[in-house]
Amino acid sequence: MRKKSEILEIMEVFKQNNPTPRCELNYCNAYTLLVAVILSAQSTDKGVNRATEALFKVADTPQKMLELGEEKLISHIRTIGLFNNKAKNIMTMSKDLVKRFAGQVPATREELESLAGVG
Repeated sequence: MRKKSEILEIMEVFKQNNPTPRCELNYCNAYTLLVAVILSAQSTDKGVNRATEALFKVADTPQKMLELGEEKLISHIRTIGLFNNKAKNIMTMSKDLVKRFAGQVPATREELESLAGVG
């Protein structure tokens, strides 16, 4: 395990070499980023971006995703591997966000990892 000082040095090198890193996944808020990351497991970012382009126009919040429903979600993400499991996880995660976090994506690692499809 690396020491904290070593990790900070490594992070500084990253920061110097790429001061404004950009995520390859397309998203418009913390929730859509979380959904895109869940979808990206064993998939390409390009494929995820194709699938989420239309999806995020109709479901960019946990509540809207729940209103969309699992079957319609599947129709948007069918081109992505493991789409059935990912759809179930996204629906469960969306329910948890509404119920436990007032519809907001939590800020701590522990809370994030408690969500379906994360960690």
